[in-house]
Amino acid sequence: MGKSLGFIEISGVTAAIDALDIMCKTAGVELVTWERKMGGRLVTIIVSGSVSEVTQAVESAVNQAIKKPVAHAVIANPHEEVLRLVDISASRMKPQNEEM
Repeated sequence: MGKSLGFIEISGVTAAIDALDIMCKTAGVELVTWERKMGGRLVTIIVSGSVSEVTQAVESAVNQAIKKPVAHAVIANPHEEVLRLVDISASRMKPQNEEM
């Protein structure tokens, strides 16, 4: 994970994918995880990278996404408890080892 986390909360899965595409094409950020709440009505995308790259990515998504984000944030040098919470969410994305 990079030194900074960027968050975009937006209404709808399609809008979230659009925002993620904008962020990844705009700056050198990587998807960490995503969360869907209320049946996918609100989607939170979390990316990581350097402070400047994450800031640029989040600002671009806020200004260019097909829907205006409900909320957004950039956290430089996140506290270990924030990282722990994000890691819990990200662990859902990792493939589960199948028992043989």
